[in-house]
Amino acid sequence: MEPSTARQRPAVERRLSGSGAAKPRISVSRELELKTTLRELVIYIFFLTDLCILTFGMVSTEMYYLNKVMSQLFLEPPYSEDSHSGFGKIESRADFWRFAEGPLLDGLYWDKGYNTTTMLTVQDNNSRIYYENLLLGVARIRQLKVHNNTCSIYPYFHSFFKDCYSEYRYQAEDRSDFGLKNDSEWKYTSASSLSPWYWGSMGLYSSGGYIFNLPQSKEKSLEKLVFLRQNNWLTRGTRIVFVDFSTYNANINLFCIVRLVVEFPATGGALTSSHTYSVKLLRYVTYYDYFLAFCEITFCLFIITFIIQEAKKLVELKLKYFRSAWNCLDVLLLVVSILAIVFNIYRTVEVSLLMEELLSDPSEYPDFYFLAFWQVLYNNLIAVNVFFAWIKIFKYVSFNKTMTQLSSTLSRCAKDILGFAIMFFIVFFAYAQLGYLVFGLQVEEFSSFQNCIFTQFRIVLGDFNFQAIEDANRILGPIYFITFVFFVFFVLLNMFLAIINDTYSEVKADFQLISSEELQIRDLFRRSCNKALVMLKLKKPEMDKNSSEEGLKSKELPASEGKDVSKHSNEAGANEESHPEPSKEGDPEWKHPPAGSVGSGPAQSYVSTADFHRLYRYTSLLGNELAHTNRMLKKVVEAMQQVKGTSSEMTKWQ
Repeated sequence: MEPSTARQRPAVERRLSGSGAAKPRISVSRELELKTTLRELVIYIFFLTDLCILTFGMVSTEMYYLNKVMSQLFLEPPYSEDSHSGFGKIESRADFWRFAEGPLLDGLYWDKGYNTTTMLTVQDNNSRIYYENLLLGVARIRQLKVHNNTCSIYPYFHSFFKDCYSEYRYQAEDRSDFGLKNDSEWKYTSASSLSPWYWGSMGLYSSGGYIFNLPQSKEKSLEKLVFLRQNNWLTRGTRIVFVDFSTYNANINLFCIVRLVVEFPATGGALTSSHTYSVKLLRYVTYYDYFLAFCEITFCLFIITFIIQEAKKLVELKLKYFRSAWNCLDVLLLVVSILAIVFNIYRTVEVSLLMEELLSDPSEYPDFYFLAFWQVLYNNLIAVNVFFAWIKIFKYVSFNKTMTQLSSTLSRCAKDILGFAIMFFIVFFAYAQLGYLVFGLQVEEFSSFQNCIFTQFRIVLGDFNFQAIEDANRILGPIYFITFVFFVFFVLLNMFLAIINDTYSEVKADFQLISSEELQIRDLFRRSCNKALVMLKLKKPEMDKNSSEEGLKSKELPASEGKDVSKHSNEAGANEESHPEPSKEGDPEWKHPPAGSVGSGPAQSYVSTADFHRLYRYTSLLGNELAHTNRMLKKVVEAMQQVKGTSSEMTKWQ
């Protein structure tokens, strides 16, 4: 007998001992386990609902449209006469000044009326961008520089180059006064230690620099920019320029923090990027906001309850607690939730403390970027939290047969997938290095090794630019593309699918032999609903009574019939675990068999349909085992004959 068949026999015998109708067999331990799981599932559904309300309460469609409007105003200025003066068209320092003196001032100082007429005065000296977005304070421009002679020049070129400015590094940053040295824009200003650094395309930039604020009027701002341009505020050592400003829209209670960045790399030219964050810093204004505050308190209570539960499990299991993947997921979910709560409290406190201070002087720049940074970080953290919370649902639906098949498929083929992954990534990284070395100098998608990896994943999904590869190298380009598609797409990926399909077929075949009549969580949920309907008088109690009687019958039958089945299997000589044989004299059910059973007397000499189905399934199982035993015996006989024939030939040869 195969080991798998031997393992399946107890489950099948338990199934056969139950009621023949499509009623699940009730095991006390399993019913308690399912009740506990169902209780935890209901609690977790409330927790997940609360978390989803919090998550979707922080974002809205208005945020997207506000970001879109503000980005288009400065990146694609609709009122600019020069189409080449937009932010995305900046390619040099001269282009930056052209943008700053034109589209930037036009967008910041909104002086256009509703009927495309110019307003003579701006109300309260405040600019209202698109008539609805109040410019908070003024805009700020900041730059970072590097020292001269911060790079090494080959001796042959010393006579050609007197100056040398390397790429930006914090050690090479220039903090000395320059230019006119009489105003703040010519002197280095250190930033707060809590201010976040900026990760740009060409490096990681500090939060200090040479800073100046634009005046409140458009005319004075234009004069300031012209003055700085004429006195060379941007130098050869300038590596990055930031333009920061913030707006507030009272209609939707949203702050919009905008940062325009222009990097001047050591190669020359300019790289532009922009960041627009629409955040809700004033959280509790409307009734819906207070409802979200209630959900936040409920979320904290859920987290405290889960912490206590997991702490008890950790004390009981100790190091064995971390052997379960679900326990590790619970710990990760709790850690991320605690961090999200801490970030939320910190953000709320900081906003309440800094809001009045930031808006006290309208001629100064209010640094809302710091608050927006933490808000975006909090949003990302809560998004990860929601992701792991949904993944945890699999822990409770694992009692379902279909979900068990899927999880069993993944766990059974894990070793095969690991071996396949090693082979796959060896080939994948080999092609990535080939593409980086061959096309990295001409094609943007292969300009770095990381870009090569992402580009190859895009090729696998059908998103590629073959013309750029062919133009970069007419010989190796097509060879690289054709061989990569053949080996990775047609061979390796199909091997991966074959591993999954083959394992799933094996698991599905095994599950067909396992009992499908055991109590499932859906059955327990259905019974709970029936009881609730009976208590509410929405359903007749007789139906619930019948189901309880049938369940009681299924609990009583295995006590005698299950032992008889194991007795018959032992008499058949099956190679499996022994089962205790019932005593006919001491068993009251043997003397007085239940009604409807075989041999219960002349008045009840018939065989019920349930008993017939149980006996038929048991007979089929025994037939399969006997057929398997017969095949194994034939193989043994054939092997013995081969050994005997081989020994006789050896004797003749000797």
